[in-house]
Amino acid sequence: MTDEGEKKLVGIVLVSHSAAVADSVAEMAKGLSGGGAAPVRAAGGTEDGGFGTSPELIAEAAQAVDRGAGVAVLVDLGSAVLAVKALLAEGDELPEGTRLVDAPLVEGAVAALVTASTGADVDGVLQAASEAYDYRKV
Repeated sequence: MTDEGEKKLVGIVLVSHSAAVADSVAEMAKGLSGGGAAPVRAAGGTEDGGFGTSPELIAEAAQAVDRGAGVAVLVDLGSAVLAVKALLAEGDELPEGTRLVDAPLVEGAVAALVTASTGADVDGVLQAASEAYDYRKV
């Protein structure tokens, strides 16, 4: 949660089947956002370092970035979506205000971190991240 006097910012959790991918996307988002004031945490792979998703790592990351303004969770593939949806359905594993974001992982992570760092609310962060689907490369 947030300490007295600490600004309430939306936290960002990046979930990937690969710890290396999640960590790299987090580092890239921080770098491209000028360091980003909002907290961001990677939750990649399994506890034993393998490929997959871990509800425990996701929940730990969400708790770590919770500053009282909500938590936006971005994911890479289908089973990561299912893992987050299961945690949300349980109701007590994730901080209040945690939301699953329908956005591409890389572009969405950058947009989410930049927007969260401005102090935007969780709905604004979700909107900015989801608008990353509109980014055209050609």
